[in-house]
Amino acid sequence: MHIRHTKYNELPRLLEIYEEARTFMRHQGNPTQWSNGYPSKELLTQDIQQHVSYVCVENGRIVGTFAFIVGDDPTYQIIENGAWSADIPYGTIHRSASDGTTKNLTKYIFDYCTAQQPYVRIDTHQDNQPMQKALKRYGFAPCGIIHVADGSPRIAFDYITA
Repeated sequence: MHIRHTKYNELPRLLEIYEEARTFMRHQGNPTQWSNGYPSKELLTQDIQQHVSYVCVENGRIVGTFAFIVGDDPTYQIIENGAWSADIPYGTIHRSASDGTTKNLTKYIFDYCTAQQPYVRIDTHQDNQPMQKALKRYGFAPCGIIHVADGSPRIAFDYITA
């Protein structure tokens, strides 16, 4: 698996992957996460411009994508019903998605991000059971509840490399 920054001309492929991920989530009992076309083309373009968008390439084909942002995330300033494991610099994984053709894609993403930053945070929807299982399997710890920009709650996790 090769992970690299996303190129502008790959935006249509990202939009396809997110549509495939939304369909998968609906079939897994998670109909509300990423509704209304989230993430938008504008947000993905901004991610590319800011060099925080990545693609996962296998056998020359983009099979997944995610954003990895190092630095304070305003969404994570307030955490309820728990606490972060540490108060040190961190990276945040956002918008992780797969086209469904590669097993354990999240492990590749987590390996890549934890190699870049020893402390990583991520959140997911309460109905996103596949992601919650992947996070726990990798060793992420649930920390509490955060709220995303639209006010909806998400389960927050973090991971510190040993």
